[in-house]
Amino acid sequence: MTTARKAGLISCHVCHSLNRYPSTFPTASKRPQQMTCYVCGSVIHSRIPNSLSKTWALTLAALILYIPANTLPIMTVVMWGDGHPDNIWSGVMTLLHADMWPLALLVFIASIFIPIAKLLTLLGLLISIHFKSRWRPRERTQLYRLTEFIGRWSMIDIFVIGILVALVQFGNAASVTPGMGALSFAAVVVLTMIAAHSFDPRLIWDVLEEPIHGQ
Repeated sequence: MTTARKAGLISCHVCHSLNRYPSTFPTASKRPQQMTCYVCGSVIHSRIPNSLSKTWALTLAALILYIPANTLPIMTVVMWGDGHPDNIWSGVMTLLHADMWPLALLVFIASIFIPIAKLLTLLGLLISIHFKSRWRPRERTQLYRLTEFIGRWSMIDIFVIGILVALVQFGNAASVTPGMGALSFAAVVVLTMIAAHSFDPRLIWDVLEEPIHGQ
């Protein structure tokens, strides 16, 4: 299978122009790790530098923070002196008990399902590259693209808190206080977004260029 790297081509991350390595570097082993785009002048790389190590670090940090994000209170709503802190799960259950199941489903998908699915997907991709898996590279690449796209929509809880804090202006009658869970959850979302951005999906295909062991 002929790949862009084998053909001496490299894509620009900024303008997406396809650049060709100079003829002075005929083989892949002699080509530089970075060069300048002929169209926009940006520095481009054949592969994102230290992609795996950065993605591993960011994903593991997000996985650790995912625990307090779901166990610590995400906000406390006090109305007429009565209220209690809620984490994400208790908030979903409160919405269900109030017969607001569409909103409860939206919060569950955006704040519980999507973040853990994104973390597990990134871990699966990293592990598959570590063990040089040749299993369905096209599907794994598509899964990465989908994960990168939907990950930004998992900030709904932070948006809800911001809206509530802005709208609730009843003096001493009511108050909305963000909790540490909100900070942890925001950190999880930001870390997973950066991790997805630092992951280089071309690494999925690099293993196909290597000969199969024993052949």
